[in-house]
Amino acid sequence: MTSQTPYSGGAPDTSTRTGGLSEKGLSAGSIGLLGATVIGISCIAPAYTLTASLGPTVAAVGTQLPAIFLVGFIPMLLVALGYRELNNAMPDAGTSFTWATRAFGPWLGWMGGWGLIVATVVVLSNLAGVAVDFFYLMLAQLFGNPDLADLTNNVVINVVTCLVFMVAAAYVSYRGMETTKAVQYVLVAFQLIVLVWFSVAALLQVSDGTAFDSLAFSADWFNPFVIPSFSAFAAGVSLSIFIFWGWDVTLTMNEETKNPKTTPGRAATLTVGVIFALYLLVAVATLMFSGIGAGEFGLGNEEIQGNVFAALAGPVMGPFAILMSLAVLSSSAASLQSTFVGPARTMLSMGHYKAFPKRFASISPRYKSPAYATVMAGIVAWGFYAIMRVLSTDVLTDTILTLGMMICFYYGVTAFACVWYFRDALHGPRAILLKFLAPLIGGVILLVIFATTLFDSMNPDYGSGSNIGGVGLVFILAMVLFIGGIVLMLIQRSVNPAFFQGKTLTQGSSKEHGHME
Repeated sequence: MTSQTPYSGGAPDTSTRTGGLSEKGLSAGSIGLLGATVIGISCIAPAYTLTASLGPTVAAVGTQLPAIFLVGFIPMLLVALGYRELNNAMPDAGTSFTWATRAFGPWLGWMGGWGLIVATVVVLSNLAGVAVDFFYLMLAQLFGNPDLADLTNNVVINVVTCLVFMVAAAYVSYRGMETTKAVQYVLVAFQLIVLVWFSVAALLQVSDGTAFDSLAFSADWFNPFVIPSFSAFAAGVSLSIFIFWGWDVTLTMNEETKNPKTTPGRAATLTVGVIFALYLLVAVATLMFSGIGAGEFGLGNEEIQGNVFAALAGPVMGPFAILMSLAVLSSSAASLQSTFVGPARTMLSMGHYKAFPKRFASISPRYKSPAYATVMAGIVAWGFYAIMRVLSTDVLTDTILTLGMMICFYYGVTAFACVWYFRDALHGPRAILLKFLAPLIGGVILLVIFATTLFDSMNPDYGSGSNIGGVGLVFILAMVLFIGGIVLMLIQRSVNPAFFQGKTLTQGSSKEHGHME
């Protein structure tokens, strides 16, 4: 690198002590703790996530729904603690890419960055598809015309509408963190209010005896050891990859926060905590209102499991049911926009450190945002969605399952990077817990889930049942993405070898670069 400048707002580490870390030209100091937390919650998209996950989870574990959310929360929290320690030592917008490179060297570091980019591009396409579905559902409810909801099944209309959502989201993200933050305050506040409203309304009906199939609250619902089988237990942990994912967007904004070393980590922890509390509230309220039977509004009814809120909003919220459709739409739209933050800043960092073509390092002079990287993220995500819409009979199911594998990979790589980078700094109980045990256990859990899912996905019946030559589409998609990453890495290595020779970002440990406690 020709320019090595100290971080704005953080400790004045020199490039020698940080292995070559340097600023990218982003808008420093534009995001505080509240703004970062709101964007983190938005990226997780609680309204969308819950409507898609409540039914399948009940199908697997019945009334142990809160226990599964509790179990799913644990690996995410463990990994988040490791992320926070890495950010405290090396605040950099490249996050997984930068930290894995510093710990393991350029090859695994590059693939860690690729895993994050691929995961977020996949989820961008997924969120855009959900936004399209709920947009036409909302129009059908608004105009009292059920036929409008069926427009989402028209492939051409669906793909074009998806493009409109993608362009709008990319535009807001392109305008920088100030615009992103302003939009997210409104969209996140609305979905949180509606989810709490739904929960309180359901509990009030339980208390006055008008609930559909009321269940009495039981503390056993929170006991994961009551879950009948290991398969159900494993399914719950796997589900957590989907329902809690997105909190790490707060770390990719670290060069734009008011205190890069502490604010992103605190925002990540706060985000996971708020989401966990909200999930428990909704889970308990829904269980108590609907029960787990197969009746019209029972959570065991297969016909409503794919979209629980669409079925329950009417009986729970009465004439205000349309607000739930708006909440899920705003949830997916808000997450679509905030999810652009992660891949754009990772690609920016990879361009900055010459792991990607130089063009990706460009910053908008006006908005101080990763201009080219944001546009490219939108183009690739829309193209991926359009292709999947044609290939897959259930594009959302297959992309969620593929997403889970990608997240397990890059979260796991980052967790192990924390363990290895701080291997010389394990002095005292706090360091041993946060820098070694927590990320190690979290990483191992994610590694097991990744391996299990990868093996299972070869089955042609896996996911939506879409397959090519008798091999499951989810497995093929995952392999295409991984092998594609390796090919692109080798091409970049031949075109511009500086990064791979350790000239732009060096491998090291906390002891070598002055981060011992």
